[in-house]
Amino acid sequence: MTESTLFVVATPLGNLDDLSPRARQVLDQVDLIAAEDTRRSRRLLSHFGINTRQISLHEHNEAAVVAKLIDKLLAGQNVALISDAGTPLISDPGYRLLKAAHQENVRVSPIPGPSAVVAALSVAGLPTDRFCFEGFLPAKKNARRERLGELADETRTVVLFEATHRFADCVADLVAVFGPDRQAFVAREISKLHEQCVSATLAELAQLTERGQIELKGEFVVAVEGREAVAGRRESVDVEELLRALAAMMPGRQAAELAAKLTGRGRNEMYRLMLDIKGDTASD
Repeated sequence: MTESTLFVVATPLGNLDDLSPRARQVLDQVDLIAAEDTRRSRRLLSHFGINTRQISLHEHNEAAVVAKLIDKLLAGQNVALISDAGTPLISDPGYRLLKAAHQENVRVSPIPGPSAVVAALSVAGLPTDRFCFEGFLPAKKNARRERLGELADETRTVVLFEATHRFADCVADLVAVFGPDRQAFVAREISKLHEQCVSATLAELAQLTERGQIELKGEFVVAVEGREAVAGRRESVDVEELLRALAAMMPGRQAAELAAKLTGRGRNEMYRLMLDIKGDTASD
């Protein structure tokens, strides 16, 4: 380390043995580690006998800490940036620090390793030649549905992060906006003891969640196939089954409009069919 460098170091998602030998060496040899949560990172560092001094850098203090870290780098010290898990800056703090480092011509170096996005995509069974990463959706329902509406016509595989307490609502909104038949994938607690990987349609994911077969614990990565793949299967969709599934989740007219969008058929035709289905249900 002859030139002062800001190292961006990927750390394990769960299994500590996923830390690469190179990452271990860098964390041991730098002058300072900027960590998202020093309490969590201390467990990782202690596991490998690393005693490098830490400083906290998170979303609430990043603006204030950046200047201090840049001063240290310009003074010849080496700094490593780590997040709580995975590759820093992927829905984690650090953007301001990297931007400032480039502005000051500080050398930066990525130390590749675990990434929840890549790990989930590698086993999702969905197209990965083109994908988009959306990070966390808005916490409030209306804002979340509005954002999903902007993504509904995305042809690439869509990858999302979701918090435990919002996962069920997120899946319900995906069904309502994307339709029940989109193929999807959920990875929960990647590389940890209770890792769970599930490939299913969005409607099936909603059912599995409701039944408790997808446990609402841990961290979630959700991948959903793009609209282009759905369009290729459009002719095989059972329209009545689609309408029944949508009607169970939203008002009839809204269900008919969404079914029309998903199948390419007319809204009036879908609404008449919806009324027929409701009539059959009532007579039963």
